[in-house]
Amino acid sequence: MVAGHCSFGSPDATLLVSLLPQLVHVRGEQRLATLVQLVREETREQRPAREVVLSRLLEVLLIEALRSTAGTSASPGLVRGLADGRLAAAIREMHEHPTHAWTVAELAKEAALSRSTFFERFSRAVGVAPMEYLLTWRMALAKNLLRRNEGRVAEIAQRVGYSSASTFSVAFTRHVGRPPTQYAREEQAAANGA
Repeated sequence: MVAGHCSFGSPDATLLVSLLPQLVHVRGEQRLATLVQLVREETREQRPAREVVLSRLLEVLLIEALRSTAGTSASPGLVRGLADGRLAAAIREMHEHPTHAWTVAELAKEAALSRSTFFERFSRAVGVAPMEYLLTWRMALAKNLLRRNEGRVAEIAQRVGYSSASTFSVAFTRHVGRPPTQYAREEQAAANGA
């Protein structure tokens, strides 16, 4: 048995973590057994660049563990949603075209499912409703743009699918808990060590 802890350095770690399965139980996966053996060997030796090698091995181990549980028995999350070919098509469209004014009907069409089937299947697999996922994705993009100071609020609003700065500001404030301008100021100050 191997137990571990992983933390994400991204400011949007909560988005990623919320979309991962709560528990990953893997049995009989040879690729994982090989990776575990490599991790075990690396931790016992004091070779040059040990920490770098361990870091990469653990990243691959996490990815492989998530991939091995991507079936319908996995707990809800993005990995399970992406494992479903039909849902994956809709998720990819949301990621590639966040500015599009998506509706559940359009996303269902991308997934080649009826609206009700798509909504239920997406919610069960991903753990959130499709439009909630889209909002969270847009907000993650907006936070990244604001942190990197890549435009005024009105420009960022358009880049993440909002027709007006005021509509975006209301949605952002509701989702993040701070207005976009305040968020940008505070994040940039934190990045600069102020």
